[in-house]
Amino acid sequence: MASLFLRVPTRNFYVSASSNGAPPGVPQQGGPVILEIPLDKIRRPLLRTRSNDPQKVKELMDSIAQIGLQVPIDVLEVEGVYYGFSGCHRFEAHQRLGLPTIRCKIRRGTKETLRFLSLSLSLSLSLSLSMHHLR
Repeated sequence: MASLFLRVPTRNFYVSASSNGAPPGVPQQGGPVILEIPLDKIRRPLLRTRSNDPQKVKELMDSIAQIGLQVPIDVLEVEGVYYGFSGCHRFEAHQRLGLPTIRCKIRRGTKETLRFLSLSLSLSLSLSLSMHHLR
């Protein structure tokens, strides 16, 4: 696994990266990259539209504190900006634990990809909430 030192205007941080968990020296064929990203560098567009299960967050906090994060969250990188649409409970657990970074599976996309993903997830969430209220 490669380690990189990044200099950001207001702070420094280390990241380690691999593609699909491949060890260093193994040829990589594109696809997502695993990075440790600062929480404050990840935008959460659906944050206001959904709520997390407090019990699930608590269980994840206990697990992460004991054995670390087992499954990275999925993040879309568009023009150097990271957008998180999944892993809401894992993200909140990291926040509550005071952890500065979270392991992410990064996929690159365009602004069009971002718009489509935002729209489709918002629509899906709206439909899900509507169906829940009809029960």
